[in-house]
Amino acid sequence: MAALPGPLRGIVPPMVTPLRGRDELDVPGLERLIEHILAGGVSGLFILGTTGEGPSLSYRLRREMIERTCRQVRGRVPVLVGITDTAFVESVNLARSSADAGADAVVVAPPYYLPEAQPELQEYLDHLVPELPLPLFLYNMPALTKVSFELETVRRAMDNPRIVGLKDSSGNMIYFHRAVGLLHHRPDWTLLIGPEEMLADAVLAGGHGGVNGGANFHPRLYVELFQAARAGDAARTRRLHALVMRISDNLYHVGRHPSAIIKGIKCALSLLGVCDDFMAEPFHRFREPERQRVRDLLQEIKSETL
Repeated sequence: MAALPGPLRGIVPPMVTPLRGRDELDVPGLERLIEHILAGGVSGLFILGTTGEGPSLSYRLRREMIERTCRQVRGRVPVLVGITDTAFVESVNLARSSADAGADAVVVAPPYYLPEAQPELQEYLDHLVPELPLPLFLYNMPALTKVSFELETVRRAMDNPRIVGLKDSSGNMIYFHRAVGLLHHRPDWTLLIGPEEMLADAVLAGGHGGVNGGANFHPRLYVELFQAARAGDAARTRRLHALVMRISDNLYHVGRHPSAIIKGIKCALSLLGVCDDFMAEPFHRFREPERQRVRDLLQEIKSETL
């Protein structure tokens, strides 16, 4: 395990899960991907989240992903593992497997089938945390779970020392600012932003960094943007933010459906020779016309200096 700082600052990429079949990891690709990301100067890795297609993978494959990732990282940065599931016991089982493999923390979003009221969500956390062998990050992702961790629920979660932070992917900057306002309750609490388009604003507002999908294929860009924003270098922040927005406006809109973001990231990694771009069903990789558009964009980005 790596030491888990409080707060955890910097870029913690939500790593894709390299696949070469319906229930088969691309093992050499996973090893290359981890080294590629770590070479960019990131502060941690988050596996089996949304970008990692976690809920679409078998429990067997999730455990293999956890074990291989922790073995490859070897404590160089903290490893955070997504354990979100509709079944309480499966979340607990994944957390225990994560601890056994050497992970540093687990991450949970609200169970995503039958929506919970906030009192039910609070009770869920009250029951879950004592069963977990690792610290817990909350993951606010209402677009996919139908339920938010409302701010009062976050405030109550801060009373539990084993809940150590929040990743906010709501895209609601007012919510994020109000979450920043809660940080005085817990000086060790970590607050990270999901949407990379909001990374600069989030850091300037007092957030601790980002869990940004584009850092899978261009980790240094997001690390440099975080550092520029944290240092208050306005000109450099604007320039790097503009490049992030070019990636968002182009790569993430090659496809027409919500899955286009993950497809785009995996396609970019495939074209860079890092890992396979096989997608968990019901999704499929980009076909050649889309791949060419991604290839052209990568060529443009390659000419940009950081």
